[in-house]
Amino acid sequence: MGASENVGQGPPPPHSRERARELVLGLQDEICNELESLDGGQSFRTDSWERPEGGGGRSKVMREGRVFEQGGVNFSEVHGEELPPSILNQRPEAKGHPWFATGTSMVLHPRNPYVPTIHLNYRYFEAGPVWWFGGGADLTPFYPYLEDARHFHRVHKQACDTVGPELHRVFKPWCDEYFYLKHRGETRGVGGIFYDYQDGSGVLYKGQNPEGPAAQVSRELGPHPKSWEQLFELAKACGKAFLPAYVPIVEKRQEQAYGDRERQFQLYRRGRYAEFNLVWDRGTIFGLQTNGRTESILMSLPPLARWEYGYAAPADSREALLTDLFTRPQNWFEDSTLEERCRPHQAVD
Repeated sequence: MGASENVGQGPPPPHSRERARELVLGLQDEICNELESLDGGQSFRTDSWERPEGGGGRSKVMREGRVFEQGGVNFSEVHGEELPPSILNQRPEAKGHPWFATGTSMVLHPRNPYVPTIHLNYRYFEAGPVWWFGGGADLTPFYPYLEDARHFHRVHKQACDTVGPELHRVFKPWCDEYFYLKHRGETRGVGGIFYDYQDGSGVLYKGQNPEGPAAQVSRELGPHPKSWEQLFELAKACGKAFLPAYVPIVEKRQEQAYGDRERQFQLYRRGRYAEFNLVWDRGTIFGLQTNGRTESILMSLPPLARWEYGYAAPADSREALLTDLFTRPQNWFEDSTLEERCRPHQAVD
């Protein structure tokens, strides 16, 4: 690969910021248009906002829809003189440089407990000569189905494979690691993909657990340098994987009958979602540390949630299947025991 393709940590290509901005803004529009059609009951309300220190964004929020009880899709393009500690702790070489960041993020909270909550975020940073891409998507079911989890992972693996077959091998376990509630000892859901600080140097894993599965796979694979263009294409492919990964699940589950038991369990598990976003999520921390728009930062929280002291799912129940299997990292493609564990709970189509 020639130097003209910008492999490694060289400077970004001309118009890098504009291209990244257009990509994530286009993803926001494309996804919102499809979700409005899917919901068929409500439209997104659009709020544009400005950040006093520089930049701004556009938030789109849907409330009380037919399918989506609440959903928010953010776009932001912000800049400043000094990155916050949440970033500089990971990228100290960016200290002292003016910075630029753009991205899109979304969280959708469906009404029906059989339709999973979903999250997406793709972003691009520059700080002087330093640049990197990050992003991912993860699925959080309440009454899960094995094929839904496999479908979501399959579509994202295919997207990663368009840039490099080694990527999903690291980004899948990195997602399990990142979306983990340490104080609960469980993952937020069935995962998906997650990556950060991809700067072309070739080191795939740049997380915070050097002894974890993602770090181990990354070491085994060795460096895989990628050009700015390849990492841009990765963000594009993964961003465009969102609709084919999620829409078929919604279409399959949205009319499924449920009662108060399922609704109450959904609200209880939404409490876990709120805990993660308020305690562990780096995007929330970054937004608050950079004086972002609070309403947009916290729109990822569910509209309704509940907490119950000392709750334990009944033994051998559908709820216990979620807490025992679907909030633990799994080998969704190759573990033949998953069907055996899911079938007694009607969690296999």
